[in-house]
Amino acid sequence: MTARTLKFAIFGNSYQAKKSIAIENIIRCLNNYGAYISIDSEYYHFLVEEQKVKVEVNKVFRGDDFDSDFVISMGGDGTFLKSVSRVGEKSIPIIGVNMGRLGFLADVSPNDFRCCLESLYSGEYTVENRTLMEVVADADFAGSKYALNDVAILKRDNASMISIHTDINGNYLTTYQADGLIISTPTGSTAYSLSNGGPIIAPGTKVFSLTAVAPHSLNVRPMVIADSSELTFQVECRSSHFLLAIDGRSETLPDGSSFSIRRAPFSVKIVKRPGKRYYDTLREKMMWGADPRN
Repeated sequence: MTARTLKFAIFGNSYQAKKSIAIENIIRCLNNYGAYISIDSEYYHFLVEEQKVKVEVNKVFRGDDFDSDFVISMGGDGTFLKSVSRVGEKSIPIIGVNMGRLGFLADVSPNDFRCCLESLYSGEYTVENRTLMEVVADADFAGSKYALNDVAILKRDNASMISIHTDINGNYLTTYQADGLIISTPTGSTAYSLSNGGPIIAPGTKVFSLTAVAPHSLNVRPMVIADSSELTFQVECRSSHFLLAIDGRSETLPDGSSFSIRRAPFSVKIVKRPGKRYYDTLREKMMWGADPRN
């Protein structure tokens, strides 16, 4: 259809068993455009062996052994976050194909994918740069140390609260006595932070927010700080360990551990088509203006 060849790397949710027709159509659409298609091995085997989907691709890869012009995340916002961790410092623009409910990150429906592909080939799209957070600690993490949405410090398995000693740029702020603390980017402000009373922050705003989870004191309120700040934490708990959740990927750290959070040296690139506006998605997802009587 076109002399220009674009390369796509595909990641997907291997738990969505009812989306095989949509996935087949998307891969067929890519093949019709003569695209070079790479696909994550776990997702490939899920489609071919479990779902019996016909998948014609050029390469099946593992880990970070891929190079592409665009990454396609097939799933919801959770799948998108996993794709972000796999892309890492490659800085490849990501397209979120939403295979479930309305998402902030995965905002292309399978029915709109052909129009999205036409926009990519015609150059009629924009790329948004979203800030990442980096966790700096002595501990070795099993997954990525970068977060697009949030980093949450949480009690593990004890009814008692944890104490989170917090410094900003080397200056003592406070000790949070709470079930946890959520440090969020603007992208993640509509996720876990929002459910705990945190503020909605528009993308592109150069800030982080701190929101306590079930704080002991009613005087504790969410706080917004510049994303150029470096946050340092020391956590004390009555149990021997606490949880550090990086975009939902939980790490277990021992009582007394210290670590820092700062803005990552690179950003995430998200593909946006013409007419797709953040505030439209926000209004629809929050049902602002909806009449509860209908």
